[in-house]
Amino acid sequence: MNTRKTIMSEGFALNVSIRGNGKPILVVGSSVYYPRLFSEQLYMSFQLIFLDHRGFVEPPRTLEPEDYTLNKVLDDIERARQALGLEDFIILGHSGHAFMALAYAQTYPEHVRKVILLNTAPSNSSERQQQSIAFFNETASPERKRQFEVDIALLEEDIRREPERRFAHMCIRMGAHSFYDYAYDTAWMWDGVFTSMPVLDHLWGEAFARLNLIDCLEEVNIPVFIGLGRYDYLVGPVSLWDAVDGSQANVRKVVFEQSGHNPMFEEPELFNAVLTNWIHETDR
Repeated sequence: MNTRKTIMSEGFALNVSIRGNGKPILVVGSSVYYPRLFSEQLYMSFQLIFLDHRGFVEPPRTLEPEDYTLNKVLDDIERARQALGLEDFIILGHSGHAFMALAYAQTYPEHVRKVILLNTAPSNSSERQQQSIAFFNETASPERKRQFEVDIALLEEDIRREPERRFAHMCIRMGAHSFYDYAYDTAWMWDGVFTSMPVLDHLWGEAFARLNLIDCLEEVNIPVFIGLGRYDYLVGPVSLWDAVDGSQANVRKVVFEQSGHNPMFEEPELFNAVLTNWIHETDR
């Protein structure tokens, strides 16, 4: 099954891409980008529902700050849930979208059965960002650092040429921070992905900087899966999550040892097996 739909929310055309069959997993983010990261094997076991948020669709009008608050995004997810008829589902958020997924589960808990948080730091504060930079400077190999220097030197021209795609270009040029294979070219992943910079700047720069996911976990009683990559220099080190130490009965933390920011793409067989087993175990 591979279906596309569009859900309207306050003028925003939020696209949905539905793949696979089985227990539904709502993946918050871009309906263009995220289907490229998950393997066909996972679609054989679950129905993944990839939902745009306002940061990945063309705005219907000149945006005001009240158009792109986190609460607006959560309301959009709830409107999509109703339109899709989801009554019992898992919500998944990767990177910054983990903040959306957990906040949604806190705000609209009635139908969420589990939460999957992948490759995120507990906070996107400036202090945490400095910790990640220090982690890279102190532990990355010389080869990885050289690759980063080559790539990041191209960013200024990328942004000059396409300022409206600044978010995508930053992600592409940060590949040495993002992938176990630090020379991997990720440009194809961002092909055709629209980015609305006012929305993304506010969410990543302000909304997520004010949140701490470890604190938020205390308010969530359903099963939570936290997946991290050992070589994820974007949001690492994994020690930022040391407070999640196994004492929280509802939280499972897994570190993928040969992954950066995208273990579902970098270690698909292991990722699929671990995630599938956790979903089945927490169904009991």
